[in-house]
Amino acid sequence: MQIQESGEMYLETILVLSKSNPYVRAIDVGEYMGYSKPSVSRAIGLLKNGGYVVSDREGHLSLTDEGRELAEKIYARHNILTKFLISLGVSEDTASEDACKMEHVISDESIEAIEKFTNR
Repeated sequence: MQIQESGEMYLETILVLSKSNPYVRAIDVGEYMGYSKPSVSRAIGLLKNGGYVVSDREGHLSLTDEGRELAEKIYARHNILTKFLISLGVSEDTASEDACKMEHVISDESIEAIEKFTNR
């Protein structure tokens, strides 16, 4: 199943939130992303159906192995791009915002080249 950019953003958000709190709920995702409860509910439902997310009886969200792999890939891309843009003189806030847009469309080849260049 091909996941859309918005789905990737939800997965990345669940990953980021789970780093500081083992119990991530849909409401936490919505607050973090600034989205309404119905929007989050629909997106989480799609991610569950796609096999990327599961929830327990209390509504705590967890990434499946496939969901975690994709979320970590997107999160790593975000960090690489942010670091690269900052090294070019872009402010940290702008670099992070731009990286968030770029991380979903950049090729593996380009991200690998940027990572090598940045780590020189």
